[in-house]
Amino acid sequence: MRNRNNSSLVPVIGTILSIAMGNDCCSQMMSLGTENGIVNFNIDPDTSVIDCRRLRPGMRVAAFYDSSLPVPLIFPPQYQAQIVTMVNRNEQVMISRFDRNLLAEDRSLQLNIGRSTVITTINGQSFDCDPGNRTLLVYYSVTTRSYPPQTTPRKIVVLC
Repeated sequence: MRNRNNSSLVPVIGTILSIAMGNDCCSQMMSLGTENGIVNFNIDPDTSVIDCRRLRPGMRVAAFYDSSLPVPLIFPPQYQAQIVTMVNRNEQVMISRFDRNLLAEDRSLQLNIGRSTVITTINGQSFDCDPGNRTLLVYYSVTTRSYPPQTTPRKIVVLC
């Protein structure tokens, strides 16, 4: 996995329309159908696929790209995928730095860890330390209407 600035990762959520071989045998081109049209992603050996899932057409995924990197001015847009993860129906995902109280850096979400919340590292290993003061990939569905919104996430992936 390449060294990256996780604060500039932007998600694109959609359904995989197709996956084709990329420029070489170690990369692939994934086309996502989103609410705003088709978006293409290059997936290479440096792309982290959470849970090592085999990506297939019809899957709902979030592909995160680094918004600080240059992109070609082509249509449909094409990005280098940094992280790809499967997203359940009616589920949201976000990557943010969370403080020691599990409040997102931009104050957009407060996490409440529940007994059923699964916490792992990016390679799927159990994370038994405090997830506070770290960058987290958070999977959640329901939030409160308070400010900041609060949620008990289904899963947290710690981006060590």
